[in-house]
Amino acid sequence: MLNWDHIFATRSSRMRASEIRELLKLLDRPEIISFAGGIPDPALFPDEAFKDAYADIFTSGQACAALQYSVSEGYKPLREWLQADMARLGITCGIDNIFITSGSQQALDYLGKLFLSPRDTALVNWPTYLGALQAFNAYEPRYDQLSLGNRTPGSYTAAAETNGGSVKFAYLSADFSNPTGETVSLENRKRLLALADELDIAVIEDAAYQHLRYDGEAVTPILALDIERSGSIEDTRTIYCGSFSKTLAPGLRVGYVVASTTVIRKLVLMKQAADLHSSSINQIAITHVAERHFDAQVAKIRRAYSARRDAMLAALDKYMPVGTRWTRPEGGMFVWVTLPEGMDGAELLALSVETEKVAFVPGQAFFANRSGTNTVRLSFSCANEQMIDEGIKRLGRLVGGALANAA
Repeated sequence: MLNWDHIFATRSSRMRASEIRELLKLLDRPEIISFAGGIPDPALFPDEAFKDAYADIFTSGQACAALQYSVSEGYKPLREWLQADMARLGITCGIDNIFITSGSQQALDYLGKLFLSPRDTALVNWPTYLGALQAFNAYEPRYDQLSLGNRTPGSYTAAAETNGGSVKFAYLSADFSNPTGETVSLENRKRLLALADELDIAVIEDAAYQHLRYDGEAVTPILALDIERSGSIEDTRTIYCGSFSKTLAPGLRVGYVVASTTVIRKLVLMKQAADLHSSSINQIAITHVAERHFDAQVAKIRRAYSARRDAMLAALDKYMPVGTRWTRPEGGMFVWVTLPEGMDGAELLALSVETEKVAFVPGQAFFANRSGTNTVRLSFSCANEQMIDEGIKRLGRLVGGALANAA
């Protein structure tokens, strides 16, 4: 068999399979109660709205545009709708500040390509979104822990220079993050901007879960804070990445970036070299549904996911043994569980699938330094309240048994 290893670029060695994508295969096993996939519940998709949207496209004279090549920046009416949605979040921008991508994952890949040279540093949370690490890994960076208020700017610079590169950006999910479900406080958002100024780096704000708040007060987006202090989006260093995957339909792969036109122009060049433009027909369909149904759809999924979040937190309170801790998210799709010291999330998963028929994601995958062995991520988006109660009951029994055996 031909050995390709010496032909592949060195960056290929940084590419790893997604542990989460592999776990999604468990969703096909009906006996498994899965808290693994951080995916929307397909039963909540606005399928009738999309059926009408695609029918309208082919009966209203839009078919030619929908089936034709299009501009790399994205469908203008969609960018106009996003401009209005951004204004509701306090983000003042023009349509030239908005760029459509094939899902927000493509945006992360483009941003990694745009900013990272080999040995450069990306600042990320410990833990952080696994998909971001996968996107950035191909560009051969090193990672340093983003620790707001606990480190001096000079310590980041010194660590980066020791590695032969420089700090290029800080990446974080500010609202109901994947995997922890936590939200960055207003104070820490301001600290992040101050740190970025000191280091002269970009800030990548991953806002995939922005619209999924169930309770508590909304916190101003980092980009909005950046615009407020600078006076114009053209003078900001924050790059806002959003998506319709968690609100309308992940399968259509429609995401977007909001940033200064200097950044957007570079991303457009990447788009032209990669896939020319995102699917024309899907962008048009998303526009139809967003214009007519977005607010109602968001209200519907908020009600459903809020009830499931509440059910999971109640079950954790009821069934988890002493020594186990978890987050209490105000939105999103995830609860982050810290197991008692000495327990291994990966080992627990193998035992759980075999004996209790419950799946989840071991937390180690979300740490750039592969720490966090005693953590796990639980997703409540695709299980009803009864399944959640039963699944957490089984998981609590498993953790309790493991503790008893270790005693």
